[in-house]
Amino acid sequence: MKKLFLVANWKSNKTVSEAHSFMISFLNRDFITWMHSQDTDTNGNKQIVICPSFTLLAELDKLIKQHAPSFLLSLGAQNMSPFDKGPYTGEESAAQISEFAKYVILGHSERRLNFKETDQQVEEKVAIARKYQLEPIVCVQGKNTPVPQGVHIVAYEPLDAISTGQVGEPASPERAEEVAHFLKHERHIPYVLYGGSVDPSNVRQYTSLESINGVLIGGASLDPVSFSQIIQNA
Repeated sequence: MKKLFLVANWKSNKTVSEAHSFMISFLNRDFITWMHSQDTDTNGNKQIVICPSFTLLAELDKLIKQHAPSFLLSLGAQNMSPFDKGPYTGEESAAQISEFAKYVILGHSERRLNFKETDQQVEEKVAIARKYQLEPIVCVQGKNTPVPQGVHIVAYEPLDAISTGQVGEPASPERAEEVAHFLKHERHIPYVLYGGSVDPSNVRQYTSLESINGVLIGGASLDPVSFSQIIQNA
């Protein structure tokens, strides 16, 4: 049974109170029931990762420690500084993030587009993330996107499938499988995720593919019911 990563990217959404309400609803109604089913069904291969804004990490970390085992539900950050800790105003260092998170998304297409991040910066961030035992989830937009050495998890996010306020058009399963197969066999990436307009109705189309080990979820992860359905359907 292959391992599946179900990664929620909340982007710049939710206040502390909204995040708290989401987690209470998700943990009490959906996640705990699902968690207790792990010994009897096939969901035990699923690792759930929620990536909120930096301001929400401490609150969610507290709730998860109270209600859920870390081997099933973990936190990730959406980005991090390309520098180590020090005099870098406005940046969140890997050292700070590692207090709460196990994972960090790097090189997302929105970071590359809106903040002009380069492949070199992504590579620098990967090195610093590793220093602080953070697992990078590096986003690529296709076969030609460079992947830094030592990366274990890559998320393929075709640009035309990314939701930026509008509903994107998901890549076909055939296209997703083709790119994932290339990344696994030519770039030797152990885990390849698909990201781009994933929802409860289409998630299984991707997680059932031979070369795909999960999904990176945007807008559909903001609602606890929708997110729970994605987990169950995957």
